[in-house]
Amino acid sequence: MKTEAAAPIELERELAEPGLWGDVLTLTKARLSFLVVVTTFVGFCLASPSPLNWLLLVNAVVGTALAAAGAAALNQWMEMRVDRLMERTRHRPLPAGRVKPGAALALGVALSVGGIGWLAWTCNAMSAYLAAATVFIYIAFYTPLKRKTSLCTIVGAVSGAIPPMIGWAAARPSLDLGAWVLFGVLFAWQMPHFLAIAWMYRDEYAQAGFVMLRREDATGAATAFEALGFTFALVGVTLIPYWSGMLSEAYLSGALLLDAGMVGCALRFLVERSRPAARMLFLASIAFLPLLLGLMVVARV
Repeated sequence: MKTEAAAPIELERELAEPGLWGDVLTLTKARLSFLVVVTTFVGFCLASPSPLNWLLLVNAVVGTALAAAGAAALNQWMEMRVDRLMERTRHRPLPAGRVKPGAALALGVALSVGGIGWLAWTCNAMSAYLAAATVFIYIAFYTPLKRKTSLCTIVGAVSGAIPPMIGWAAARPSLDLGAWVLFGVLFAWQMPHFLAIAWMYRDEYAQAGFVMLRREDATGAATAFEALGFTFALVGVTLIPYWSGMLSEAYLSGALLLDAGMVGCALRFLVERSRPAARMLFLASIAFLPLLLGLMVVARV
């Protein structure tokens, strides 16, 4: 449902809150699910006529969040052995031994199936199919590919870009241009965001056997060029809503300003290829997405 690209700012170590409830929140990556909630909300708002159907919106957000939480739990169940090898993940409930594997598996399956079923029952079949697709891609393709090829980042970005389409389909059971624009924004945004993380933690990923970067990219040049390329793609996608008449000139001004910040940070990462430069790109992306999505909601035509 989302990749490690959506990791929190405090990346040095993932610590659960004390107690069983804290372990459940960590296992389901509750903080990361907030991104899913936000993007689902934006997709629903942009597809909805005024006034909003608030009950339908809540159902769409709840169903998508449940499916995302389930996918996160299943991902950690599948990776519990390798999570022990990385400093920032070895404190998670499964590698630390605080939660039994069977319980994590049951929780993941129940939440995933429950979220998809909730969408089918309260919203429509299309939103449920999209939720099922993103869970399947995340678990069946992205998670195992992390130990085989750096192309896993592309696959993970596809899964992470579907939630706003779920919100769109819940409000309007058709995937119009706006739904694909939101998909494109989330897809392109995840790549520089994640590549910055992967570069900062390349040694830990390699130690755990994760192939998150190209094996031959010792200098980081290929990673930085890739991050810059996807940043330019992000710029192009963010301009489509204005060109197509979906959003107003106020959106265009704000989007161009945000785009300039992302491009500047990506260029710095290309020139320096250092941990501080990668972290700056990561932090810029953290600020970029909520601001851009907020502009989209406010500047609807």
